[in-house]
Amino acid sequence: MYGRIAQRRRTRFLQQRDAASPIPVPVVVVGNISIGGTGKTPFVIWLVEQLRQWGWSPGVVSRGYGGRAPSYPHRVTATDDPAVCGDEPLLIARRTGVPLFVDPDRRRAVAALLAQGGVDIIVTDDGLQHYRLPRDFEICVVDGRRGLGNGWLLPAGPLRELPARLDAVGLVVVNGEGWSPPDSIPHLVMKLALEDAWPLRGGVPLPLFRWRGQKVHAVAGIGHPQRFFDALAAEGLLIEPHPFPDHHAFSAADLDFGDDLPVLMTEKDAMKCLDFAPAAAWAVPASAQIDTAAGARVQQSLQSLKRTG
Repeated sequence: MYGRIAQRRRTRFLQQRDAASPIPVPVVVVGNISIGGTGKTPFVIWLVEQLRQWGWSPGVVSRGYGGRAPSYPHRVTATDDPAVCGDEPLLIARRTGVPLFVDPDRRRAVAALLAQGGVDIIVTDDGLQHYRLPRDFEICVVDGRRGLGNGWLLPAGPLRELPARLDAVGLVVVNGEGWSPPDSIPHLVMKLALEDAWPLRGGVPLPLFRWRGQKVHAVAGIGHPQRFFDALAAEGLLIEPHPFPDHHAFSAADLDFGDDLPVLMTEKDAMKCLDFAPAAAWAVPASAQIDTAAGARVQQSLQSLKRTG
């Protein structure tokens, strides 16, 4: 039933999209076909930074999940409130500095982005199933550890669309090892690397080995918290894990563990805790790592989208 509804919705939106006016710059959609965290946001940040190095002037649109702006489309700035714009768009805006608009109607966000000028390619954060938005290139991010689960659609499995949907995308990005698509599907492997932790109350960033062998509280309100916990443990930290639901609206009580141990959290979660974080709270950024050859393949694929005139 879920599959039939999804297919009918896709067919209807594709028909509406084909009848709509074209978008004058290339649109690259980065999304997934499964629920839960796949590493999509770190890849979007990597892609935006690479596009600038390759000579593009990118902008980003997003639904703004978890936020509620007073009006849409909403321009996201580095000092925005995650309750207004959503945690992931705020993280992308802070890390990249590119123009970014959120709107549940991504087509409307694109129009606002183009109206402000200076953008020659648009990256949409999520939205693989938002078929009302035309796209020139699709990238699907898959968690290498969990893959496509049991291969079943919701609610029996983790998938929003059937595995065959991967045959239609331009590129599959596998986050980590453990799963890979058939060789016939263009794909590359991405790894996430933890960077120096920065203090939420201000100060100098510190490398993670500063806490090696020490007990710390690890906080993660992301799609797959265990990934963050395992990464900290691999750095030699003795963690006390505190998982929260994805896009959790944190409060001061959530970070009060009754002791003075350091509290290390994902950078996405830290965006929502700046106003009440304890003195010992640290954000740990994660960056996508993609080898040079794979990056060159992405560049070549997107170079063909260049438009003249």
